[in-house]
Amino acid sequence: MALLTVLLAALPVLPVAGGMSTAGAADAAPAVSLSTQQAGKGGTITVKGGGWRPKALLIMLICGRSTTDRGVIGGTNSCANAEGQAVTTDGRGAFRKKLPVAEPPVPCPCVVHVATVTGASATADAAFVVAGHPIAPLPKEGTGGRLSVLATPRLAGDGGVLTWFGAPPARRLVLTVGNLGSSPVEDPVFEIGTAHGVFAPQWEERQWRGTVRPGGKAHVELPVELTAGAHGDYQVSLRYGGKVLAEQPWGVGRPWGVTLFWVLLCLVVPAAVFRIGMAVVDKVRPRSARPARRAPKPASEPASKRRAGRGTGRRGTPDRPTGPTGPDGTTGSPVTTTAVLPWFTPDSAPSENRPTTKGHS
Repeated sequence: MALLTVLLAALPVLPVAGGMSTAGAADAAPAVSLSTQQAGKGGTITVKGGGWRPKALLIMLICGRSTTDRGVIGGTNSCANAEGQAVTTDGRGAFRKKLPVAEPPVPCPCVVHVATVTGASATADAAFVVAGHPIAPLPKEGTGGRLSVLATPRLAGDGGVLTWFGAPPARRLVLTVGNLGSSPVEDPVFEIGTAHGVFAPQWEERQWRGTVRPGGKAHVELPVELTAGAHGDYQVSLRYGGKVLAEQPWGVGRPWGVTLFWVLLCLVVPAAVFRIGMAVVDKVRPRSARPARRAPKPASEPASKRRAGRGTGRRGTPDRPTGPTGPDGTTGSPVTTTAVLPWFTPDSAPSENRPTTKGHS
């Protein structure tokens, strides 16, 4: 009974201890460790990490011109991006993965740079030496004005109807910067980078007109524009003096107007081709000879006229009327009938005993 009492008293303590360890892991800063600090090109090292967000997608790169204190100078343009590896953390925010050793495009000192791909930005670096790769001193830090982002940046603006039909999406990167240096910064030139997926950002210069005095701050708006037809998840980065100041995710919708246009095109063009083909076939096909229809005789025609047309002989000549039949059964000479001309009557026909009226008034 005493042992059972001790066990029951210890049960509530176990979840609390587990919760404290989980909270401590969540509050810990992201960290990276390497299986070896030096390796040559073509080798492989094992990268381990902890303190990251659970189920977070990370990218691992070997970068030159970098230190753990100053970070990656020049951004991912100083890294061997082609040999980078992606990894996903487990439920506790830890990971373990092998990384092939490659030479970065710039001289060492080098680091293994690990950064989040999506979500809140988080990075961690571990010093590394690429055997046989050249080494050069880092550029000196400026002693004048030094800008820093004081508030979380945001993307302002919205797409219009043209963007729905594939026009380049455009926004404004709005942020507040402060001058932490000892001299004013006049007309600073920022660099805006846009990255899609795990690809390196494409940088473009944007100059802001104004002066930021030492200890002062300024409201900055910089235009951001993507290529025509761009859609998906993008990452907008702001860089000044070779140092990345801020990163902001940007989800771009699909231009459904372009899809609608292609659907209509696939329906209209086949229909037009079909109609043209049918017109050509109807034009070139041979015409069949149709028998002419005989006009019906009018119903009001007398029966005597209909019978008159039937009195023709076998050769197509009209039957000639014969004279009276004699006692011996012979017929007389045929009776001659005078044809009546349409322009005068038999009474008005000229005769030998009836003079004409020609020449008389």
